[in-house]
Amino acid sequence: MQLDQSNGQPREPSEVVSRYLEAIYYMWSEGEPLRSSRLADWLGVSRPTVAVGLRRMTRDGLVSMNGRKEIELTDAGMLAAESIVRRHRIMERWLTDALGLDWVTADAEAARLEHAVSEVVERRLFEVLGRPTTCPHGNPIPGYSEAAAKEVRLSSLSAGDRVSVTRVSEVAEREAPLLLAYLHQRGLTPGREVSVLEADEVGRTLRVQVAEREVTLSHETASKIWAVLVGALPGKNS
Repeated sequence: MQLDQSNGQPREPSEVVSRYLEAIYYMWSEGEPLRSSRLADWLGVSRPTVAVGLRRMTRDGLVSMNGRKEIELTDAGMLAAESIVRRHRIMERWLTDALGLDWVTADAEAARLEHAVSEVVERRLFEVLGRPTTCPHGNPIPGYSEAAAKEVRLSSLSAGDRVSVTRVSEVAEREAPLLLAYLHQRGLTPGREVSVLEADEVGRTLRVQVAEREVTLSHETASKIWAVLVGALPGKNS
């Protein structure tokens, strides 16, 4: 990682590099294969553009390529990525908790603001907000919390399972903001208990109950929601 010649400290990544690091971190945290083609799709740029960016980041000691041609964050790259994500998620909390913005708007605005906020402001916001541990969508704030143990995707559940939603995919937040709004409107939010009424393996749908409402989710949509098992519906076989 390059150093600032004036003080010998690690240089703050440029906005472009920050976008790369953030995207790589999100995909890494959800177990997605980290290939340059996937990164190009995420960022909405050409594959040659991503290739140039990755070469520069490799030169600066932020990423490396493993034997499977997948991107890996170096220790320095992980520290830089965590700093960016931490700032973004704290900004989201401020925008939703203090300013009352909705999920989708807060995520978009946080993406704009995260590059302009200093560490001093970030730390002060964190304290003023009551030291939150997750973003509004339940994703852990790096350095302050980790993903819940034994998390599973809703798409992996069976009829009769009862779970508590822990978080919504960060990948979904960025790639499908309409989906984010859809889940929020239907109460599929962190902390909400969900009961699986039917898992249709042929149609690849999941019918669930959220409070007094029944919602049918596609397998793809259900895979964007993480939860922990809290029990089984009455009558389900052990």
